[in-house]
Amino acid sequence: MSLYLLPLAAPAVLLLSAAFGSLRPGRRPPLVPAFAEGAALMALIVAIGSLGLLVGYGPGDSGLIGWAGVGLSVRLDAVSATMLVLVAFVGWIVARYARTYLDGEARQGVFTAWLCAALAAVLLLVQAGNLVQLVAAWIATSISLHRLLLFYPERVAARRAARKKRLFSTLGAAALILAAVLVWVSFGTTDIATINALARAGDGSWLALTAAGLLALAALLKSAQFPTHGWLTEVMEAPTPVSALLHAGVINAGGFLLIRFADVMLLAPGVLAVLAMVGGFTALFGALVMLTQPAVKTSLAWSTVAQMGFMMLQCGLALFPLALLHIVAHSLYKAHAFLASGGAVEQVAAIRRPGPVAVPDGAAVGRAFLIALAIYAAIGAAFGFAFGFEHKSPQALALGTILIFGVAYLLAQGLADTAPRPLTRKTAIYASAAAVGYFALQTTAEWLTAGVLPATPAPGRLEWTLMALAVLSFGLVAVAQALFPLWASHPTAAGLRVHLANGLYANAALDRMLGGWSVRKPS
Repeated sequence: MSLYLLPLAAPAVLLLSAAFGSLRPGRRPPLVPAFAEGAALMALIVAIGSLGLLVGYGPGDSGLIGWAGVGLSVRLDAVSATMLVLVAFVGWIVARYARTYLDGEARQGVFTAWLCAALAAVLLLVQAGNLVQLVAAWIATSISLHRLLLFYPERVAARRAARKKRLFSTLGAAALILAAVLVWVSFGTTDIATINALARAGDGSWLALTAAGLLALAALLKSAQFPTHGWLTEVMEAPTPVSALLHAGVINAGGFLLIRFADVMLLAPGVLAVLAMVGGFTALFGALVMLTQPAVKTSLAWSTVAQMGFMMLQCGLALFPLALLHIVAHSLYKAHAFLASGGAVEQVAAIRRPGPVAVPDGAAVGRAFLIALAIYAAIGAAFGFAFGFEHKSPQALALGTILIFGVAYLLAQGLADTAPRPLTRKTAIYASAAAVGYFALQTTAEWLTAGVLPATPAPGRLEWTLMALAVLSFGLVAVAQALFPLWASHPTAAGLRVHLANGLYANAALDRMLGGWSVRKPS
């Protein structure tokens, strides 16, 4: 038996736990929560073992357990190993949290079963070595999530969100199925590694180009991109563990799909341009709306919309290693943020506020941006050789510039006139450390995925235009965010805040266009 079949043990043990939980669906089911936590821990151990297998033996495929390209197979490389460890780790944390969070709930066993089923489906997805397994796991993930979203079926908002999510999931699944068929017809195989190798060799027909467009559509629908983002901001009616579970390869599965078929996507520059435009707009839109949300979980949901948009922008600019890094960093941060949201509210409420809040003026914001650009230049001069600045693509440098705008926003808070000097110094130090850390992680991600993911191609006129628009747009939004407190009390700003708080009514408009969402009362 091939050693590369080892990763299949992770979803297998979780499926056993799901079956066990389904037999005891009620309140405080004996042994079910403990069994689920143990299964999640075992899946994490298997994932770490798979990473060790990759380090020891290198990337490889298990071979197909099936017939005629249909069955189970494992592709173990830097991408799948990273996602395996990430999903298993977040899944274990969520299972531990849910064991206490749902204690005493009437349907605790059912929730635990579907939680384990969702984790198993995602683990099968990220290690899939063939198209059929990938599509089946993709659909199974959506089905499991749908059941979790309906844990409180008596809540109208929960049923509305689940129904909307099912619509977009069905459309995304149809796009993925059609894309898989076209890829199979175009390349003559269902093996994902072989497909990428043929695509990298430039062996792509109009069928492959069409498939790339369908893959992009499936990814956009899966990752809640504008204007289909509404369901993600409405799933807060589900238990908190579900919100955290979304970041274990569920909401970011769209990014993983594009990364896994990166070579195919490079055959269609026009499709990548659309991804960059939709993702960039979603990132800016979500970030602005997030600032107006009064509820912690809703604000976090809008933040996820923005982060998923940024992930799509990275894929659209063909920065696939950085998109993978973004998935890892965002998943760990946001899963923790959701699970800690209740305690965070209490901690913030308990903070003493001895003086006025520091608000930067226009001069402070200008100085902050100049200092941030100086930090960027200093990093290039001092660490350019270590970080390989001379070899970085223009796309990666443009993305670094966008990061620096975020650093400038932090610096502006520390340069405000009423801010104490120690705060100014700490902010400058932390901003510099954040910039250095980002470029170090970026270099590491590119090194780890070298040979697995394709290099970013030289930009053409379209790519240069998109990069310029992205840098300009994110720069303007960063300035607006820094200066917002100065004009927040103006009537125009107050009206704009109301419109932003409602997401510019895009979700309501989509609901009306789709015919509304009438939900019957549960019987």
